[in-house]
Amino acid sequence: MAKPFQMASSARWVSTAVITRAVVSWPATFSLVCISTTRSSSVRTFLRRCWMYEDEEAAEEFKISSFVSMVEDCSCIGIPYSSQSHVQKFDMFMLEKWPIIQAFALEGIGAGGFFTMKYKLTNMSESLWEIYGRLDPVSLDYLLNEDLLLFEKQWSCLFTSVNTESPLSMQEMSEAQTAEPFRTYYSHGLISSNITDKSKSRQPYVLFGSHSSKDDLENYCFTFPSEGHQVRNTGPCGSAAKHMLLQCVAPKGPLTCARTYFFGSTHVPYLGNENSTTQKLSEVMLLTQIYSAVVQSVLAGIKCFSINSSASKAKDVAEQTFHLALETFGMLQYRSALRSKAVFSIEAVNNAGRVIPLTDEHSRFLVKTASMVVYDIPDLQWGGGDLGSVVFSESFLESSIYIQQRDGALASNSFFTLLTSSVPRYISWMVDDTDVKFSEQALHLLKEENGTFLGVPLTTKHSAQVFSNSLLSTPEEGKLVFFSEGLLIVHPSYGIITLSKNHIRNIKVYDGDSFSAVTMLFIEYESSLLPHLPFPLHSADCCLAISLMPKTKGYKDFYSQVLQVWNEPDSKLHVQHVAQDQLSLNQMSMCSRLLKLHEAHGSSALNTRATLKTAYPDLPDMDRFMKHFAISSSICEESVYSEHLGALFPNTQPKSAAPESEQKVVVSIITGLPGSFKESLCDFLVDVNQECGRWEVYRPDLDSKDLCVPHLQRFLSSLMAKTSDAYLNAPRVLLLTPGYTDVLDMVQAVICHPDPRVQSRVCVGAVTACVNPVTSFMEHRLLFPKLLEQCSHGVVNNVVFTGLTTEQKHPLLKYLQQLIRSANPNAAFILAERGAVTRTEDMRLILSGSSFYHSQMIRTRYLLYPGWWEGRYVSGCGSVSMSQHCVQFSRPLERSLFLHCCKGLKSSLRGSPFTGNIYHISGKVLFSDSDRLWEVSCNSISGNVTVALDQVSARSPQITQTCYLLFHGVGLSQNCLKDWLRQCAKQKVPKKAKKTRSTLTPQEIRNIHISNDCQLNQDWPSQQIQPKSRPSDGQRLQEPQISSQNLLMKRHLEPLPPGYFYNGHQFVSFFGEKQNFHPLMDQFVEEYLQEANKEIECFNSEVDLYAPRDLFD
Repeated sequence: MAKPFQMASSARWVSTAVITRAVVSWPATFSLVCISTTRSSSVRTFLRRCWMYEDEEAAEEFKISSFVSMVEDCSCIGIPYSSQSHVQKFDMFMLEKWPIIQAFALEGIGAGGFFTMKYKLTNMSESLWEIYGRLDPVSLDYLLNEDLLLFEKQWSCLFTSVNTESPLSMQEMSEAQTAEPFRTYYSHGLISSNITDKSKSRQPYVLFGSHSSKDDLENYCFTFPSEGHQVRNTGPCGSAAKHMLLQCVAPKGPLTCARTYFFGSTHVPYLGNENSTTQKLSEVMLLTQIYSAVVQSVLAGIKCFSINSSASKAKDVAEQTFHLALETFGMLQYRSALRSKAVFSIEAVNNAGRVIPLTDEHSRFLVKTASMVVYDIPDLQWGGGDLGSVVFSESFLESSIYIQQRDGALASNSFFTLLTSSVPRYISWMVDDTDVKFSEQALHLLKEENGTFLGVPLTTKHSAQVFSNSLLSTPEEGKLVFFSEGLLIVHPSYGIITLSKNHIRNIKVYDGDSFSAVTMLFIEYESSLLPHLPFPLHSADCCLAISLMPKTKGYKDFYSQVLQVWNEPDSKLHVQHVAQDQLSLNQMSMCSRLLKLHEAHGSSALNTRATLKTAYPDLPDMDRFMKHFAISSSICEESVYSEHLGALFPNTQPKSAAPESEQKVVVSIITGLPGSFKESLCDFLVDVNQECGRWEVYRPDLDSKDLCVPHLQRFLSSLMAKTSDAYLNAPRVLLLTPGYTDVLDMVQAVICHPDPRVQSRVCVGAVTACVNPVTSFMEHRLLFPKLLEQCSHGVVNNVVFTGLTTEQKHPLLKYLQQLIRSANPNAAFILAERGAVTRTEDMRLILSGSSFYHSQMIRTRYLLYPGWWEGRYVSGCGSVSMSQHCVQFSRPLERSLFLHCCKGLKSSLRGSPFTGNIYHISGKVLFSDSDRLWEVSCNSISGNVTVALDQVSARSPQITQTCYLLFHGVGLSQNCLKDWLRQCAKQKVPKKAKKTRSTLTPQEIRNIHISNDCQLNQDWPSQQIQPKSRPSDGQRLQEPQISSQNLLMKRHLEPLPPGYFYNGHQFVSFFGEKQNFHPLMDQFVEEYLQEANKEIECFNSEVDLYAPRDLFD
């Protein structure tokens, strides 16, 4: 099926029209979205009829006429003229060349005339770019599964190209060669991105060693990379570089990531004796410690920004963290030297890769990039000049929700996630011969047959993951060899690591009490191991984590060979099998990270990146963040009630049950369109459950077209005033909504009662919508306005189908059930013909006391209707403006005339814009043939008319019999409805017009000539009426006949005047003239007219005197 074409406009314009460029074939369904100054919007759908799919000409005419209908009430039309990647100058004259605009001018089909002269046009492109540039859960999912995968692939390509180099050839690498994957990725993306941002922070780069000064970074241009700057010549004083700065930038997206990686090792493997470190190692360690302080600062700044959204506060926190970290490392002299050289910044980037100021209101839901650069690090220990700069940045997304407590105080609940956290924060490559020499010496331990300081090898190399609680450490797979008195690890990023019994304090083994779970080894070591341990694995708790995946050879060898030796009495290693509650918080955190990584690798490739493979201890996991972000991006500036947190985030504190004394009055809301039998359902519920307690029913005011919130709230206040505080005396309340009302408006009116006492005593139990499939469509498949809103997801618990229930396979019923199921997947469907519920379980669903506050319902309401719990959500109007009028009268109607007029409504229905259509009539009336009050209902869509005795008046005859009818339709007026009703009452007899010679028919003239009974009208009764009293409303005013005696004779037998004779066929004059009529015929006609007009005057006077009263007198 073709995708509906939609367009949204800015709030400045009352309405907008959908215009598509170069239209060849429109989809079968397309929509017009009009955005007003409120949150709400109305969508009008134009749908072809089935036969139009076969008739191409009719389909094209339908497209044009639909477009004309879209724009007929518009004065200003917004047009999305160009995309952000291909900006074009707005030209109104070009619009006239668009096929749909040309068709607009066609006479008979289109509206005629020039489109650009009839409407004011404005370019909406930039306004729409802001909407498209904002991040929401859908675009975030696309970012994680598409853009992020491509972004990470560039880093993988760089790692692959560098890892293929040997330590000797690595020194010949140039900046241009290394940056090739980043440069190609960025430059190819620029071809179609049309990026105008010239910021130096938004370009990829790779810089080596000392060639990373502030000037180098500011003057770098990715299109002209350096081939002359290589690893071997970019260190201090022309020596080999100790580190490199890398930044990768997505050309058409918000992702940016910068890292500092190192050439050299920060440790010397322990070989049984204490090794001394060289000057080269100290330089690498110096840069690594500064880089570690930068990483801590950036993460602290991100955390601060996610809480208070203040870039200045985040900068202060980041700078303080940086200085404290340097002090912790004992680098006091560098703390003062780098005070002014550390620069922290946060910038927002939209989905198109453009930097947006943080002061812009649209920056809240954009990806941010937090970075810190330490420029021109001096060599204060060896005096070799500047060592270059250090950089670190992460792309992150924060999510913040305002929480309102019971006392009205506002608090903030914030989460954030690092989108680029899967890029390793620390990698080092061995370049120097000394590093290679130490690694080779450590590998010789595997070949020693007589044993070493690690003992004898118990296993061969097996895959395992090693990491620590350090911010620089990432779970990464290496090779692990178990020895009888220690371990040897071959790490891809850190080199060789040896752990001997002299440095191991304790080994904890945690297997989750299952052989199918990951086995974790937590190795607690002495501080003497730190010089022999890579700096990224240093942690405050002095603990390393090693994971063994189940069903691997290393996993089996560990349990079959290693544990047996380590658990021997004379073993120098202390091994402890622990349960989960015996692990420290840091150990639990590392265990959780590894388990998530194992789950990610075990799932499909599509889901691997959807839950990012690294989740740092102080960061929320992606699944929980996505739930949090879905709420925050939906409610925006609205708040969440503190008691609803448990429903939104199940891991929060559970909601305590209310004491028995605080039980509330349960309100059940029943909604439905006119003709849905919602009143019948309400009456049925009350009748069936009369013995279950006291019932109160709220019925909307007849004079109110929409929901009258004050009227409803006064009803609840009055009800609470009459209700005892005891729970057993609390009544059950049923609330009926007006005809075309959004049910959420009723819900908000109840839960946001201005009186706190009433608000605390009343709660919504369940919301039920009544739907009659026969009366749900205005025409074809166009639904009545607010029908789907009355079945809203998250608001309505039950949908009761009140028609076609005996034909459950009826196409109309199945279609409507499928449609409502799409709109509300969790609603319970109930079949109740004309509102009569037949199953006890269905009755329980409708009268449930807690269904409305189920966790899933609360979460859905926050996602779809932000501000609902404070009554701040504006539902808006429907696609068609419906009107409701209550017409009251006191005179009886004619039953036959009323039924005739009602049945004629269906044939009088008109298509769009439906003005003047009457769709439903209901009320109570008197008929002239009865003195009882009758309840009537008429639906013009189905053609059904029902007339039944009013049970209320039958039980209480003393009740004043006031007649009224409630009309629902489009564009109705009181005067037109009264005129329609007058047709249903006794009709006033029309007056007779006086006769003249010219008005006499030939037949009347012949009757005057030959008849002895010349009647004025052959349909008149044969008796003359002589009323002695005023006729009743049920009597008919009879029409009189002419009874003059001089008209009873046969006029053609009258004596002839002199000079005429009758020859048996004709009247002949003295001169031989022949004629068919009596020679005195003119006299006879005049006499006839005088008598007839006298009788007509008498009749007309009686009509004036005894005419029936007007229905509304």
